[in-house]
Amino acid sequence: MAWKTIDDMDFAGKRALVRVDINVPVENGVVTDTTRIERIVPTVTDIQAKGGKVILMAHFGRPKGQVVPKMSLEIIAPTVADVLGLPITWVNSDYGQAVAEMEGDEVMLLENLRFNPGEEKNDAGFANRLAGLGDIYVNDAFSAAHRAHASTEAIARLLPACAGRLMAEELHALEKALGTPDRPVVAVVGGAKVSTKLDLLGNLVGKVDHLVIGGGMANTFLAAQGMDVGKSLCEHDLADTARDILGKAKAAGCEIILPRDIVVAREFAAGAANETVAPDACPADAMILDAGPATVAYIAEVLESAKTLVWNGPLGAFEIAPFDTATNAAAAKAAALSKAGRLTSVAGGGDTVAALNQAGVAADFTYISTAGGAFLEWMEGKELPGVAALQTD
Repeated sequence: MAWKTIDDMDFAGKRALVRVDINVPVENGVVTDTTRIERIVPTVTDIQAKGGKVILMAHFGRPKGQVVPKMSLEIIAPTVADVLGLPITWVNSDYGQAVAEMEGDEVMLLENLRFNPGEEKNDAGFANRLAGLGDIYVNDAFSAAHRAHASTEAIARLLPACAGRLMAEELHALEKALGTPDRPVVAVVGGAKVSTKLDLLGNLVGKVDHLVIGGGMANTFLAAQGMDVGKSLCEHDLADTARDILGKAKAAGCEIILPRDIVVAREFAAGAANETVAPDACPADAMILDAGPATVAYIAEVLESAKTLVWNGPLGAFEIAPFDTATNAAAAKAAALSKAGRLTSVAGGGDTVAALNQAGVAADFTYISTAGGAFLEWMEGKELPGVAALQTD
């Protein structure tokens, strides 16, 4: 794959329309996590250093084509200004006049794109209106790249286009993880339900050497092999699907790693009494809430010889102790190998990032994606419209 970056464009005296993702959590009018805003800083500062003027385009929430005051980007504008250390002008109408009056290092922030129904419809008229405001289009919102919207797809075909710093980082990291990875490749896939990750599992068994399945998903695979999982979260109706995935993995030479021992408890509560048993020995009145130490030891052994790791989802009910033990231990092993330069590790997905942060090891992973759905769809092998629109021949 090939795409242009900021380094390939001449921004001197030009206006850059930069699509960003600053869809941040807000409570009582206060931004509670500035991570996504922080990640756009290099793109903004580099464009300005090259003599360009920056016009930010973004969405906030899901107003569904309606003007919803509590989803106005005016709420976020002061925080964006603080993080960038630059004056921000929020504009909710008459974009053309505001753009014409831009001065100095001022950064313009357009109102929530999704207030206009043309955004999510990938409407050519709305895309043309946006394109008329700038000279160069920069997509720095990988997390929105799986949507064919006016600001991510249509506009990229109307102006000279390139990837911003964050977008380029994401694409490079994911290409290295699944496009042309160093082998052996290990994938860790966890989460509650197999049904939400069927496409992901189907794609990975043909691309990786070892596939670790954890969380509630693992219970479905254990049950499909005839094991009693007690009161555990389990999709019994997907037993045939689980067996089919196991068969495809075997044919592809991919080792599926399921729990070798399990941590069970009678209640889902912090500090609940628990015990570690064999995967086929779950008591009828108990539920599986984590993988056991033998499982973690084997995962660590596999990681020792691995060159690339892709991680999406926890191994157990990481939200409460002690059922975060397996996730924390496996993550610590991966982080240590990454820090030592022995493993390229790429992780993404909301629960994944939360789990790695909770384990205190996120900083040592090679790359942490801020994307959710886009990261998942990339791992599923799907084409992302916002990325396809940037590709060069």
